[in-house]
Amino acid sequence: MKSPGCSHCAGPGRRDFLRVGSLSLLGVGLSQYLELRSAMATVSKDGPARQAKAQACILLMLEGGPGQMDTWDPKPNSNFKPISTNVAGIRISELFPQVARHMDKLSIIRSMVTEEVDHPQGTHYVLTGHRPNAAMQFPSLGSIIAKEMGPRRSLPPYVIAPDITTEQHRNYYRSAFLGPKYDPLRLGDPNQPDFRVADLNLPKSISVERIEERRSFLKVWDTLYRQKEEIAEYGNLDSFTDQALQMILSPDVRNAFDISQEPDRLRDMYGRHPFGQSVLLARRLVESGTRFVTAAGYKASWDTHSNNDQSLRDKLAPPLDQALSTLMWDLDQRGMLESTIVIAMGEFGRTPHINPILGRDHWPHCWSLILGGGGIQGGQIIGASDDRGAYVADRKVTMGDVFATLYKAFGIDWTKTYMHPIGRPVKIANSIDDEQGVPISGLV
Repeated sequence: MKSPGCSHCAGPGRRDFLRVGSLSLLGVGLSQYLELRSAMATVSKDGPARQAKAQACILLMLEGGPGQMDTWDPKPNSNFKPISTNVAGIRISELFPQVARHMDKLSIIRSMVTEEVDHPQGTHYVLTGHRPNAAMQFPSLGSIIAKEMGPRRSLPPYVIAPDITTEQHRNYYRSAFLGPKYDPLRLGDPNQPDFRVADLNLPKSISVERIEERRSFLKVWDTLYRQKEEIAEYGNLDSFTDQALQMILSPDVRNAFDISQEPDRLRDMYGRHPFGQSVLLARRLVESGTRFVTAAGYKASWDTHSNNDQSLRDKLAPPLDQALSTLMWDLDQRGMLESTIVIAMGEFGRTPHINPILGRDHWPHCWSLILGGGGIQGGQIIGASDDRGAYVADRKVTMGDVFATLYKAFGIDWTKTYMHPIGRPVKIANSIDDEQGVPISGLV
């Protein structure tokens, strides 16, 4: 008899039949993803009952780090003028005239402080709340929300579009010791004309009816085979297979990823660029049931060490202004804004001074982010920087505080800790010096 732990022993086992008889039709990526994700059997399909408003989150990850004084905290040392918003007393950079019309739905934190000054470490820090540690890996915010909230309507609970380009940065978005089932499903660039999630489309030669016939035949084979060999792993195989087939055969799931169904006018409003179409896809996925989506279409181009002003004006700010403002409008029109948190941030800010090549360098000592929706109070300014945007002048805020705020909006216990495999407790809302982050008063 074949050993339960061996997949290479001779003889056509049930796993082999699954591989060549049905799952190979689904493609490797989806079936492997689902097998790793496994069944979250303790959570109902619509997640636990909660009084909190937030049910999903869209993170606009501005990789590279936008300058606070040139975006959400305008200062005299910026060459961009401040403009009024639709909230009296709140002014932002002239680079964001469309976002300015939605300031009543958004709030700005102007006193963020983090501890890492380089991109890899800074990205790790803002996504996990922890400084990198050679002995430990930490789960990302998206993975924690996926774990705590559970899946909805057969959609993957955590998605990234487009995929992160470097393996090192990609690791920071993962679930670490929580297990691969809380890793994100990584997609391609939704701005590409041929964008599709390959595993959600059957080959032209395979019909739904044929798949159903194979499932019926598999049941017969399965019954005969189990009479000869009972192995516990088969229960999980059934779950993985059923999940994969459910996604393949569900029109609602396939439609959620089919961005081509959106009207051309709306796609134009979001912007015909990787970032805009990623944000639009994020809205589609959240609407269909995904809990957390990261739109990361900038690919670190906010790292303006040279020609800061030109880069912001000509390349970086317009797509963000376009996509963020349209997302807030679109969520509001669909009745989704009260249940969907939107947060836009980088891994740190930029120096208050311009360097010799007309750029700004890395600056974690004081920076800004913007967020709203999902029960987060809009039209608020949290904290303040000094007159150059260099250091916090009032009310320091850490990533642990931001995480605690988001968790509270979701109805998640922000004081929760997980036990790391090496025996160390890990706070899910970890603040500086391993202190407990706390929800930000005025936002939730």
